[in-house]
Amino acid sequence: MNGVLALLLSANRATKPGLQILADCVLLVLSFALAMALRLESFAFVFEPKVWVVLVPVLPIAIMAFARIGLYKALIRYITLQSLRAVAFGVVIAALALLLAGVVMTAPVPRSVPGIFALLAFLSLGGVRFVVQMVLRQPKLHRRAPVLIYGAGMSGRQLLDALHHAQDYRIIAFLDDDPELQRSVIGGKRVYAPEHAKKLIEKEQVQSILLAIPSASRARRREIVTQLESLRVEIKTIPGMQDIISGKASFADLREVCPEDLLGRDPVPPSADLMGRNIGGKVVMVTGAGGSIGSELCRQIILQNPSALILFEVSEYALYQIAMELRETAARAGLSFPIEAILGSVQHPERVRGVLRAFKVQTVYHAAAYKHVLLVEENVVEGIRNNVFGTRVLAEAARDLGVENFILISTDKAVRPTNFMGASKRMAELVCQALARENGRTVFSMVRFGNVLGSSGSVIPRFRAQIEAGGPVTVTHPEITRFFMTIPEASQLVIQASAMARGGDVFVLDMGEPVKILDLAESMIRLHGLKPYLLEGTDQKDAARGDIAIQIVGLSKGEKLYEELLLGNDPMGTAHPRILTATEIAIPLAELDMIMDRLWRACQSFDLERIRDIFLYAPLEYRPNDDVVHDVAWTALQKSAPAAQRRLEVVNSRF
Repeated sequence: MNGVLALLLSANRATKPGLQILADCVLLVLSFALAMALRLESFAFVFEPKVWVVLVPVLPIAIMAFARIGLYKALIRYITLQSLRAVAFGVVIAALALLLAGVVMTAPVPRSVPGIFALLAFLSLGGVRFVVQMVLRQPKLHRRAPVLIYGAGMSGRQLLDALHHAQDYRIIAFLDDDPELQRSVIGGKRVYAPEHAKKLIEKEQVQSILLAIPSASRARRREIVTQLESLRVEIKTIPGMQDIISGKASFADLREVCPEDLLGRDPVPPSADLMGRNIGGKVVMVTGAGGSIGSELCRQIILQNPSALILFEVSEYALYQIAMELRETAARAGLSFPIEAILGSVQHPERVRGVLRAFKVQTVYHAAAYKHVLLVEENVVEGIRNNVFGTRVLAEAARDLGVENFILISTDKAVRPTNFMGASKRMAELVCQALARENGRTVFSMVRFGNVLGSSGSVIPRFRAQIEAGGPVTVTHPEITRFFMTIPEASQLVIQASAMARGGDVFVLDMGEPVKILDLAESMIRLHGLKPYLLEGTDQKDAARGDIAIQIVGLSKGEKLYEELLLGNDPMGTAHPRILTATEIAIPLAELDMIMDRLWRACQSFDLERIRDIFLYAPLEYRPNDDVVHDVAWTALQKSAPAAQRRLEVVNSRF
């Protein structure tokens, strides 16, 4: 048997259809002989030549019918129920040909034989194909990873069909919490209650559970994953239903379940009026267009049909990536407005004003910022120049050139900041608030929110890389918490908040409940089918306690234990249930200018202690964790230069 299979598998593509045709001819002849024997209850006809002559036209007609409908183009190992329709159609043609041949040739073939022949031929031709398919696939089934499918609904059934011919997975059974589906059989696989998962995993050595619940809410998915995490198997999921319907993904595009699928909430449908108010038919510019938030803002903006979209970005590669993506998306959607990619820094007044003037920009979303706390803590002057003075350059240019709406993307770290990044963003807010007080044409507003899932530098990609490297996963403090929101939801809320601005507004996004980072790390490890344990002392491995260690390393420079979104305690609701507005401290432009002038001179002279004092003096509620300046260049300068030389270098420095 193995030798025959090896011969069939080794045959080239031109030979295999010939072998199928030969086999079909033999099966048709045998079906005819059996049909005659059943009808006549005798094999005496075997020696009657007039009986067999009817097959002379029947066989070619049947084979041509099979070929016409593509039966011989399908590979037997991938045959589907669709192929049975082709067999049925060809068999009906053969039966009609047999009936007609019997009449024309006056052959001794009873009129009921063609019907019996059709039934037998269908069973033999179709059955042999599925038997051969089963034999061909059987050796590979044992090499596939045994898995369970959670969800026996339509998506689960489509996933079963999609993986039927895949080389990676062997479906053991379904899991579903619907009592009406439990104990039923779908596609040859039994449906069990989720409580049976542990026994199935142990008995069948299941390696993964595949979630086929694309329409489930995040809360429901979180509940299901929480139940499955303790089983120590890898949990994977099919794409979201929106991606499947749009054609971006298929049911077979399985991926690991990640925190982004579970932490975020189900978004409130955006208001079409708010989404389009500052964008539809307007020239819109996004600074930092290649960043996490900036790029998603651009994706949302093109859906509102602006008259032009200006991408302003300092990173050449990031600008190239987002420009290509957006232009391809616009082309597929039939959108014809220009998408312009502009290289530049918000710190350069001439470049900023030239772009605003050239394109007659009406709405600016200012997302360009240095946002990584540790990097800004170690590169203070550049962080301030970009976040504070870059915002001032852009905001003043927008005011002078008549931009209608200016929206600053701020952060929760601007609230009672403990680091230079947060303090610089709060200073940027003060700039926009002061300019808003001038009662000019430009409507300035700020939108403040916390961490977004999947952003560059986020804790989640770092945890994932540490898990894949075998650990340990590093957490700064066992009690540290953070707010999380998905990037698309944050971007939609930013756009809607800006549409409600009247001038000087500080909008705060409802981030939901804070997430304990230690719990997040443990959950991510379990989602990989591994057991976490807390590392004690200096031991890097303790196989008896678990698979991946979690190590508490202490708070980073400038890091806060808890994040806040409000300076005051009097937020007010808006037309959107997840957008609040806050009344925050603001200062007149003249007073701010004096602070900014002192800050600029301190940056020019690279005087970090003076910069720190200015931030402590300004109404930022800046509360650093310690008295140490962590800027790496400044620290190196303090260590390497004698006092007199150091003073000279501070004066002449041009950092």
